Amino acid sequence: VRSAEALVRWRHPRLGLLPPARFLPLAEETGLIVPIDRWVIHEACRAAATWRDRAPDATVAVNIAAAHLRRPDLIATVSEATAGAGLAPRALTLELTESALIEGSDTVLERLRQLRELGIHIAIDDFGTGYSSLSYLHH
Repeated sequence: VRSAEALVRWRHPRLGLLPPARFLPLAEETGLIVPIDRWVIHEACRAAATWRDRAPDATVAVNIAAAHLRRPDLIATVSEATAGAGLAPRALTLELTESALIEGSDTVLERLRQLRELGIHIAIDDFGTGYSSLSYLHH
């Protein structure tokens, strides 16, 4: 295994294991998506750090919400998570949706630049499902 993707599930006390589609839209609507993103980033980095002995080049990918991408504390969250786990930043990939990138605000572009400077990889999740063009994404 060279790479894994961290996928969040909710173990509800009555309903059992719930897939993201059952609770993430509400988390985005209420603003709880950012603390969920933070927790997943930290947990994924901790897990990936435990793989180093058996797979030193393994990476982990984490989906992040558009709302989190716009927040200045994203950079601190990622830095703290990788450093705290002793994980090289290049071992973390943040997956963003096309819609998060299409917003194209200066804030989003600045955040992407900062992440690149840290050594974090960026991946586009579900590419082709939105309205982006390759020339826009190149920018």
